[in-house]
Amino acid sequence: MKKLAIYCPVRNSALDNAIKSLPVLPAPDGSITHLLLPVPSFGSDGNIRGGGNLDTVLSALPPNITVIGGNLSHSSLTKYKTVDLLQDAIYVSENADITARCALQLLMSCLPCTLKNCPVLLIGWGRIGKCLARLLRANDAAVTVCARKETDRAMLGALGYHTQATPDPAGFRVVINTAPAVVLPQCPVGIFKMELSSVMGMTGEDVLWARGLPAIYAPESSGKLIADTVIRLLKEEDVL
Repeated sequence: MKKLAIYCPVRNSALDNAIKSLPVLPAPDGSITHLLLPVPSFGSDGNIRGGGNLDTVLSALPPNITVIGGNLSHSSLTKYKTVDLLQDAIYVSENADITARCALQLLMSCLPCTLKNCPVLLIGWGRIGKCLARLLRANDAAVTVCARKETDRAMLGALGYHTQATPDPAGFRVVINTAPAVVLPQCPVGIFKMELSSVMGMTGEDVLWARGLPAIYAPESSGKLIADTVIRLLKEEDVL
């Protein structure tokens, strides 16, 4: 790799796997060309996820570095070139597939039964919803998808799914939400509820908010995806 030296100020299980395929230096110095942050990169307080102040990190690096991460709309980055993985269609699609596979693994570990003929209500027909619906049906679950758009429900019907326009959990053993909105403020007890959205769409103490699944359940796959995406995007910019 030419003209590439990456500094990664924080680590998690996914980044630990990603840096195995990237030229990451152990400490900041004048040779650093790129700063690699977690994906997504910042918490609600504006600090780097996993710990650390962005301004402090940037002050130790050359002024012309490129920042790599996810959701990089940070006020301190306005003068820096950025590579936002969460704006890359391939990355977000592959990450949705990993998330869905991890969600299925978690679901099967929590249920006292198999998914065969298990009535599952899946709310949302975005990337994760599409991946998860396929996996659930492959495990013989009885899947109903709640989709807001009539065109989506029409396609779902053509694909053999039962559909809902608004979520009605009656009669379901499992309810999974992937929609980033409050979609089910009241849900009966006795139903296993999993939240996959970044915004809580279901309320109740018994809702399992399953965030950051790829880094927890598939850090090797998640790290490889980060590294492969960084290499691909930098090649497209003729950095490599």
